[in-house]
This record gives sequence, structure tokens and C-alpha cells, in this order.
Amino acid sequence: MAIEVGSWSVFVGIAATLLVLRYILKNVNWLVYESKLGAKQHSLPPGDLGWPLIGNTWPFLKAFKSTNPDSFLNSYVARYGNTGIYKALMFGNPSVIVTTPEGCKKVLTDDEKFTLGWPRSTVELMGEKSFILMPYEEHRRLRRLTSASINGYEALSVYITFIEENVKISLEKWSKLGEFEFLTHMRRLTFKIIMHIFLGAECDPIMEALEKEYTALNHGVRAMRVNIPGFAFHKALKARKNLLAIFQKVVDQRRAEREGKAPNKKHKDMMDALIDVEDENGRKLGDDDIIDIMLMYLNAGHESSGHITMWATYYLQKHPEYLQKAKEEQEEILRRRPPTQNGLILEEVRKMDFLSKVIDETLRLVTFSLMVFREAKSDVYINGYLIPKGWKVMTWFRTVHLNPEIYPVPREFNPYRWNIPHKAGEFLPFGAGTRLCPGNDLAKLEISVFLHHFVLNYKIEPTNPNCPIRYLPHTRPTDNYLARVKKISSA
Repeated sequence: MAIEVGSWSVFVGIAATLLVLRYILKNVNWLVYESKLGAKQHSLPPGDLGWPLIGNTWPFLKAFKSTNPDSFLNSYVARYGNTGIYKALMFGNPSVIVTTPEGCKKVLTDDEKFTLGWPRSTVELMGEKSFILMPYEEHRRLRRLTSASINGYEALSVYITFIEENVKISLEKWSKLGEFEFLTHMRRLTFKIIMHIFLGAECDPIMEALEKEYTALNHGVRAMRVNIPGFAFHKALKARKNLLAIFQKVVDQRRAEREGKAPNKKHKDMMDALIDVEDENGRKLGDDDIIDIMLMYLNAGHESSGHITMWATYYLQKHPEYLQKAKEEQEEILRRRPPTQNGLILEEVRKMDFLSKVIDETLRLVTFSLMVFREAKSDVYINGYLIPKGWKVMTWFRTVHLNPEIYPVPREFNPYRWNIPHKAGEFLPFGAGTRLCPGNDLAKLEISVFLHHFVLNYKIEPTNPNCPIRYLPHTRPTDNYLARVKKISSA
């Protein structure tokens, strides 16, 4: 009997110790981040900061590696109500998640209250000199100097010819491949286009190497910051190192051209513009600045357009009525074209009203960029809740784009929902404010040109129509949309 009592006492002691330990661990983040706020902590949004170090990052990654990525935010709504703003510890930082259009708009457009706040892991991969860490004044200066070369009318009018030529060649080639990974080849096409814009003819011999490294880099952007062999972040750091070495060779070659040590080329591209640009004081960019900006632009410039083009094709294939409507619009553009005109011009693309709605609906439904990161420069109140100075802020675009009060039946693909205008903050595929994605017009141009030729002349037959979807690092079918492309006209 004494032995049984003793054993029971040991069991109770162990259980009590575990409960105390659990309580301590669950409150470590409160002690570190919240208690120092004093009375202000009572104005924080609802939520929790999770376990020490890990915080809520692991549940986030777990949800987005499952078949239900929205379970992460849904758990907050279930526990704390639909407040539109929640506290969490994300990627090692005390953070506030904002899920309403008004809140997102406030965070993205108020440069007096918010600055950039990307996780340390993202900064390490994209670079200290890239736009994601660049101070406001420097960002504004470089954006002004480079945006015309990407989104300007003259630039887009020049790029459209190159884009169309490569789209036609690619579609013809794909129609003879048999079964292939449509997304993989689509990304290669958009990568070739952005490479040409930034590096000109020099892109060809290094394009395959760059594409491989960018794939590894992207897998690490939303991974946990674990720099150990075998982890995605470790592989991404190695990819960045390799990318820097490749870009350094290109920069060295261009500088040698300017010093007369190498043959000069005729075509001027974005790399030339970055090397040549100088401010009113004659200050030029260093190699590190140029390489980080190039690395960021090339990454953003092909991933989003490649994926969204694939998804727009996917949705049109699933909805024959929308495919037919898009085809009729493109046929009308051809009928109105002067007989002396060869190929698309920018004015025609801007008349593709229905196709533009298809693209916007795809951007909404897929939400390629799940969120962007900011940091509060001072204490800020949103929806009556405090965002303390120094805390990170995550604008959760996915929840905005799938809000049934804004978009009825939000998971349904319906281009006609764009017949009515939307308020600022309700549609954020490229962000907002002064940090709006500088390549948004170029991306939509690429997608429009591809869909123009696809709906007129081709059809796609997916191998696995009900293929499961993965959500990290970007939303895609697990088979990369394995399919056959077939020609339906002689054009």
C-alpha cells in the first residue's frame, strides 16, 4: 500500500512539474515582449505569441503545407473572434497580423507610421541593398530612375515585340512536346523575358544556371531560418552565394566595357542603367547595390508572372464559357487590326477588357504574395488595438481577397465580379503605396500577350485535373500542372 501511495505521489509530482514547465514556456514570450509595455499591453490585439523562439511560425508553416492553408488564420478567428487584427510571434519577431482592407491600406500607405519590416531570413536572401531593406528616400530615388525602364510606355512598347515572339515560339514548341510540366516551362519563358530586359543578349549562356539557383532561393524565402545542411534556408543561402558570383562576373564585364577593355555592345539594358545612374551629386551605385537590386528584380519579375499565367490558363480551361468569351474578344481585336500591322501593340492589349478581368480574378483567387511585412515606427492604433513601436506588421492579403463580404462566393472563379469597382485596400496583388510592385504593368503585359495567343490558337489538356495543391513557397499543383498543349488553328 505504501509503495502504491509513493508511486502515486511521484506521478502527481511529475505531472505538476510538467504543468508548471508548460505554463512557464507558454508565458516566456509574454515576459519578453508584452510585460515591458506596462499598461499598454492591455490594448494589444487578441492572439498569442506561442512557444519560445518558435512562436507561431511553425503552425503557419504546418497550415500552408497542408491542404487547408487558411486553417492558420481560421484558428485565430475561432478563438478570438473576427477582429481583423491579431498578435503573434512570427519569424522570430512579435508581430501583428492585419486582415481587413482598411487596416492593410493604412499599413501600406502610411510611411510616417510604418517602415519596411521583412524577416531577417528574407533580408539575408534578398540582400541588404535590395528594395526590401532600402530606406525610403533611397528607394524613391532608385524607383524613379528605374521604373521607366520597366513599366514606362516606351519600354512596354518595345518589350511587347520580344514577349510576343517568344510566346509564339514557346507555344509552338510545347504543342510538339507531348506531356510536360506546364508551370515549369511557363516559368522558364517568363524568366527568359525578364532576363532579356535586364541583361540583354548576355542572358543566354547563364540563364539555365540562374534559373536553377533562383528556384532554390525561393524555397528558402518562407522557410524557417535554420542554416543547417538539408534545410531549405541553408540551400537558399548557397543559391544566393552562387547568384552573387554570376552577377559579379556580369558587372565586371560591363565595367570593363566602359574602360575599353572589352568589346562594347549596342543594346542598353537594365544592368547598364544601374551602372550608369548617378544622383545630383554624381554618386553612383556600388557593385553590391547593383547586384542586390538585380537579384531582387529578376526574382520578382518572373515568379509571379509565370505562376499567374499558369493559373489563368488553368481557370480558363476549367471554365469553357469564360474561355469562349476571352477568345471572342481576341478575335475582335484581330478583326479591327489594320492589314499593314504585324503583331500586337500596346493599345490593343489595353483594350482587352475581359481578359484583364480574367487576370485580376486570377490574381485575387491565387494571391501569389500572401503578405508583406512592415514595422511600426511608433505606437499605432488600428481597429482600436495597439501596434507597439518596433513590432512587425503583416498585411494578410489572402484573407482580404477571400473575404465573402467583399467577394461573394470568394473561392469561385468569376471574372464578371470585376464589372463593379472595388475600394482601395480590397485588391492588393501588387501591394500598395510607395512600395507598390514596380513591375506590375510588365507582369500583366506578359500574361495578356500569352493568353491572347493561347486562347486563339491552342488548348490545354491536364493529365491530373484534380491534382492536389501545394501552397509554399507559392500556390501550385503538386505536379506543376502536367499537361499537353494542342494546336487548334494554323495561325
